[in-house]
Amino acid sequence: MKVLCWTQARESRVYLRSRVSFPEASRIFLISVALLASAVCARGETTTSFDSQAGDALPDAPKPQTKKADAVTLRALPVNILKDQGVIWTSPFHLKVRDLKVVLPLLGLTGVAISTDHYMLHNVVSHDVDFNNANTDASNVMITGLLVTPALLYGVGHFDSNEHARETGLLGAEAIADGLIVEQGMKLIFWRERPNQGDGHGHFFEGSAGVDSSFPSSHSELAWATAAVIAGEYRNPWTQALVYSAATGVSLTRVLGQQHFPADVVVGSATGWLVGHYVYKHRHRWEAPRRFHVPR
Repeated sequence: MKVLCWTQARESRVYLRSRVSFPEASRIFLISVALLASAVCARGETTTSFDSQAGDALPDAPKPQTKKADAVTLRALPVNILKDQGVIWTSPFHLKVRDLKVVLPLLGLTGVAISTDHYMLHNVVSHDVDFNNANTDASNVMITGLLVTPALLYGVGHFDSNEHARETGLLGAEAIADGLIVEQGMKLIFWRERPNQGDGHGHFFEGSAGVDSSFPSSHSELAWATAAVIAGEYRNPWTQALVYSAATGVSLTRVLGQQHFPADVVVGSATGWLVGHYVYKHRHRWEAPRRFHVPR
């Protein structure tokens, strides 16, 4: 009996060490930092959009009229992107209690996704090569459509003097650039193996993962960043349903194509949406005409 108890205790300790190792704790911490950055930047400290109300400003925030709004032009685009990056990467230092209602659910979902990644890809998602390739092709087609849309809108706005389309195109490009920089920065931090690398467990901090590592999914991040801007600019429910469905399709097919683990697309999607939402809330100027008649 003593031998049996000792053996069970030893197996329990081995199991716990395999489940909660130092690298595991480290990556959870780093994930927390990345998500906090995105969550806080989505909140922002001030807003320069015309639909903002005085009650929405933070008590310690400067008055909107005292801060010169950033220009939304092609020439100003590089400077605006640099400003965005400064906010994104320093935002963990400005975390506020109210941001926890966004951060905590994301952290919980990320933790669940990481703990079930290997099981999902090896026991739930099909390993049929034709099925995987079809989904990979579908994700590439959908992301191409989303990324081309801002360029097309900018072209329409430029040649038809459509200020709304022009602004959407510029903000879409800004969100894509921001998302790409953030995504590449996170990849160089986490170095996660893709599902087809190593033993298929998606280990973090592996130099062999290369610069195009798995965490987070770039397709998902760029898709959701673009969708967030378009959905913000065009409030029509059908337009919003279309772009968010496309972004969801991109994320889903990256997993079905065995290109990414579920946690990769969860974090990529969340970060992308937060970045795109931040760009829209802090840059957009165009407002739709009111749909009611003023009594004469």
